[in-house]
Amino acid sequence: MAQRERRALVETMSAVGPDAPTLCGAWTVRELVAHLVVRERRPDAAPGIVLKPFAGYLERVQAKAARKPFPELLEQVRTGPPWWSPLRPVDAVANMPEMFVHHEDVRRGRPGWEPRELSAADEARLWSLLRKMGRMAYRRAPVTVVLATPDGDRAVVHTKPGAEVTLTGKPSELLLHAFGRDEVRMETAGEPDAVRAVLSLDRSV
Repeated sequence: MAQRERRALVETMSAVGPDAPTLCGAWTVRELVAHLVVRERRPDAAPGIVLKPFAGYLERVQAKAARKPFPELLEQVRTGPPWWSPLRPVDAVANMPEMFVHHEDVRRGRPGWEPRELSAADEARLWSLLRKMGRMAYRRAPVTVVLATPDGDRAVVHTKPGAEVTLTGKPSELLLHAFGRDEVRMETAGEPDAVRAVLSLDRSV
């Protein structure tokens, strides 16, 4: 799935062009593709993605990468991490959510998007991942958070005394929400104040 999403992401970025918006804040497609290149090919700068003391260096490296020709950047993403990259041995695991989420960041960055129809196997992979990382995504919730699918699967990812909020949708939609995206198709159930609290959470992982 990681490889399929990688190829589809590159195709979509090529189709919309470097200046198209994304769901990654103010980043354009060019800035997003530069982020992906640096993440996989600059292990000296990549720690800045999660460690604030290194964020300034990361921004400088990423800005320099973004000035490269767009087709060159796309080709570097398409071919994946080089043999010496720490991400190469774990590409199928570490890059599956990365490629899926960023593909949707590009697809849903403009009005008129519609969810894709993923295979049952892909949705199952995303559900397995969601059950693990949902605990981190909703850790700040002031209420109990339950994730549910239309097929009846349920996972309690955060527990608090009192109110409970249930988010229901396909695993792909719930995963995007857990990764901080609001452009998703899902239903909510619970007390209105509790639902608002969950929807407004900082869900950064």
